[in-house]
Amino acid sequence: MYRTQINFLQPDQLDNGGNEEPPKKKKPFFSFFVVLLLIIALVYTYRSFSSARQPEDGTAYDPITLQPKKMSLLQTVKNFIFHSDNILEGQKEDRINILLLGMGGPGHDGPYLTDTNIILSIKPREKTVAMISVPRDLGVKINQYGWRKINHANAFGEIEHAGQGGEYARKIFAETFGLDVPYYIRVDFKAFTELIDEVGGVEVNVEKSFSDSQFPGPNHSYQTVSFQAGVQTMNGTQALQYARSRHGTNGEGSDFARARRQQQIIMALKERLLSFGTYTNPVKVQKMLESLSIHVSTNLNFGQIMYLASLARETNGVSKTLVLDNGASNLLVNGYSPSGAYILSPRTGNFNEINGAIENIFNENYTIATTSTPVPDANKSVFPTAKLEIQNGTWKVGLASKYQKQLEDKGFTVVTIGNSVYRPVDFTQIYLLRKNIASDVIKSLEKETGFKTTTSIPEWLSEEYDNPDTPESEMGLKHSLDTDILIIAGNDLNI
Repeated sequence: MYRTQINFLQPDQLDNGGNEEPPKKKKPFFSFFVVLLLIIALVYTYRSFSSARQPEDGTAYDPITLQPKKMSLLQTVKNFIFHSDNILEGQKEDRINILLLGMGGPGHDGPYLTDTNIILSIKPREKTVAMISVPRDLGVKINQYGWRKINHANAFGEIEHAGQGGEYARKIFAETFGLDVPYYIRVDFKAFTELIDEVGGVEVNVEKSFSDSQFPGPNHSYQTVSFQAGVQTMNGTQALQYARSRHGTNGEGSDFARARRQQQIIMALKERLLSFGTYTNPVKVQKMLESLSIHVSTNLNFGQIMYLASLARETNGVSKTLVLDNGASNLLVNGYSPSGAYILSPRTGNFNEINGAIENIFNENYTIATTSTPVPDANKSVFPTAKLEIQNGTWKVGLASKYQKQLEDKGFTVVTIGNSVYRPVDFTQIYLLRKNIASDVIKSLEKETGFKTTTSIPEWLSEEYDNPDTPESEMGLKHSLDTDILIIAGNDLNI
């Protein structure tokens, strides 16, 4: 999901008078990951001992497996120390892969759609770490659901088996990239905000002021969030808004800007978590444990987490990165699924090139071939999807924004919303403002909405929009060059 790399990872330069070697570089994300591993380990311990206080069958709970077992804690630790050679899958092959997922969680729109999708690869023998960032809009085959955005995998898993979304997503990522990914860690927004609140907020230097009028609000609505330039302390809610904003002004609406802001928050949270006042405060630690025990899920057990935490302390941070995108890496191109939903697609039409890059991420001599022309698969079209505009043709407040949310969840791109100059309109109508819209997109839109499209624009609307056959050079100033399809929402639209 990240398009460009920025070096926010170097520590501040220290004046050592030239007498000492410069300090080693540390990576804030991986430092945060280490802290997260340690906290999850504490969560497992907390769960284990909480459950062991009143065992139903007189047995103790084994902190290695979290299952009832008649084994003392001393024996468990002894087993961990002397039998850790193959504690994690991938150790023998010198490559351990873990899927990191970030989602909204209950109370958010699309609670199980994952905003963050990162494959963390570790080479234990070489003490090196790599991160592969996967965009949420990457189109993949998800079992019986067909071609969908990869961020839907966790949600589909929750539909099939509640609480198993992470496990389902892990399998989809492994199948898609031809990679053994045996483990996952899933965190929701609630844990993120509560962690920040418990450490007293995070200090962030906002480089540029910006506003976002389309930030998700309650009940499928939108709210405006704004941030002024300068150093400030953000609480959990503010930090989450700052990190998630996708439609900010002043150049802050790009994925690149969003990635930079996420790095800022992660680094600031890492500093707070590692501060002496946080980890020596039993009240804070207890509250963090209670939050994370509910809002973090993983298939890693206690022993595996402790092994990773000890291994992480011996590494020098993230040494390799791979960003799957349609920019810097040039591995993906804009496209649409067979149903017409916008997705990012492999430029070659299949995942062979991408899988090769992931497999060889630790290989210094491996390079990704460059080409300016995508090579599409014969069975899969690669074209830009249509840009939609929605106008509220009724007196129902918020109808356009609600419909925008509904269509965006289906994968369509809505570039703007507003009110119709003529109201009320009894029947919803879809107007094609351009001739070159792909037929698959039109069919998909008609199927999803239940309304037919037309190129015939009524007279009352022609003052605002030109006929789609009019050359762009002759279009009136009022025509929106960003709009391919205009939807006038009528009274028959029930949302």
